[in-house]
Amino acid sequence: MLAELGVVEQRYRAVLEVLEEGLPVTEVARRHGVARQTVHEWLARYAAGGLGGLADRSSRPASCPHQMPPEVEARIVGMRRDHPGWGPSRIRWELERAGVVPLPGRSAVYRALIRHGLVDPKKRKRRREDYRRWERGRAMQLWQMDVMGRVHLAGGMEVKIVTGIDDHSRFVVCAKAVLRATARPVCLALAEALRRHGVPEQILTDNGKVFTARFGRGPGPVMFDRICQDNGIKHLLTKPYSPTTTGKVERLHKTMRAEFFTPKDGLFATVDELQAALDSWVSEYNTARPHQSCGGRPPAERFRLADRSVTPDDSAVAPVPAPVVAASGAARRPAGVSRWVNAHGKISLAGFSYHAGATYAGEPVEVVASGGLVDIVHAGVVIATHAQRFRPDQADRAPRAQVARRARDATAGLTVTRLANGAGVVSFAGTDYPCGRRWARQSIDVSIVAGSVQLSRDGTVIRVHPIRHDRARELGAFANPKGRPRRKNSAIGTVA
Repeated sequence: MLAELGVVEQRYRAVLEVLEEGLPVTEVARRHGVARQTVHEWLARYAAGGLGGLADRSSRPASCPHQMPPEVEARIVGMRRDHPGWGPSRIRWELERAGVVPLPGRSAVYRALIRHGLVDPKKRKRRREDYRRWERGRAMQLWQMDVMGRVHLAGGMEVKIVTGIDDHSRFVVCAKAVLRATARPVCLALAEALRRHGVPEQILTDNGKVFTARFGRGPGPVMFDRICQDNGIKHLLTKPYSPTTTGKVERLHKTMRAEFFTPKDGLFATVDELQAALDSWVSEYNTARPHQSCGGRPPAERFRLADRSVTPDDSAVAPVPAPVVAASGAARRPAGVSRWVNAHGKISLAGFSYHAGATYAGEPVEVVASGGLVDIVHAGVVIATHAQRFRPDQADRAPRAQVARRARDATAGLTVTRLANGAGVVSFAGTDYPCGRRWARQSIDVSIVAGSVQLSRDGTVIRVHPIRHDRARELGAFANPKGRPRRKNSAIGTVA
């Protein structure tokens, strides 16, 4: 009859085979199906504790030197309950600043919060290496600016916050509360930030109407663009519907809502009271609050390293948005020349062709050559930058100073007025001639000059096209009463 041996009995028989029968440890281990190290362990346990030493016992160590002390764990729980917005990184930073020894790791703090039910453990949606981070190499190279809404006063009135953050240091350069985020309050906030912190090299914004006329119908640059142009600031725009491009200022909005606006929403009666409290929070954010992207240090420590060799002149900043010039009294952007973008989206400068983009075909631009670079500016916004090219005989010569070219006056003669459609196109003699979206739904003077069609506005030429229409139809276009063409769908006009 077969009988099943217990675990202790099997181990005891193996020990007796070695001690009493004198069998080799290797042979005993093979017969019992274990490693020889296991047989040596059984022999040691039997020598130390007899038959009882061969019983099963817990493998848990008697002590864990790296286990978090209960006093530290209680302190972590208290911090989280007092500050629900603090995460493991912030709590660990506060423990380090308080001199807690031994200092737990971030994952240890995270597990402690899970044990107490203060954090809902969730699987990370994306791996950390899947994120592509970018930032400028030093402070004052790029500011990100935006407008934040859904902030309310005690009476329920909504106010807007004009925000700005330095891309490299995460230093908040602007946090201005305004009743309405129109052009003037936003530009006043920008002018105040320039006076206080200096002039950055670039500013990145979205395509809001207060920032750019990129998608607007009005002619010329907006006030924000003019301030950037007068200060030599390159204004960068995001792609439409791409909020992640200005992700740093959007992340600032999330922090401001969680730590300042949500707990105090509707607490302040006036904008001045809200602004005073917001200034205090921004000061703490810049100088005392640790920032994870700055290695756990306050943003001010990075921002102090900025090169402020170009500082604004306070006397040059008027109460209304006005050019902010450098201390030397000269604007940073040199003078440029005017050019027209051809049908292929290119401009010509000093015998070379530079690409501006097919989107700007038929548009007037300003071309600035300085420091070996060629900037193409449209409506106050830099749309393209190229390395300046020279002919072999010009390689050793300094580039010529550019002189602003005055727009050419229109040639006098027989003229008819047409109304440009929404795409900036006028119709003459049954043929469409583009004048540019800038002149959409405006009256344009059409004249035949030599072998070309001249389009002008207020006596200034805006476009010149080669004749593409049937010359036999010109007489009808000019001869109708008051210059109206025969086709009913054509624009109205009067003979000059």
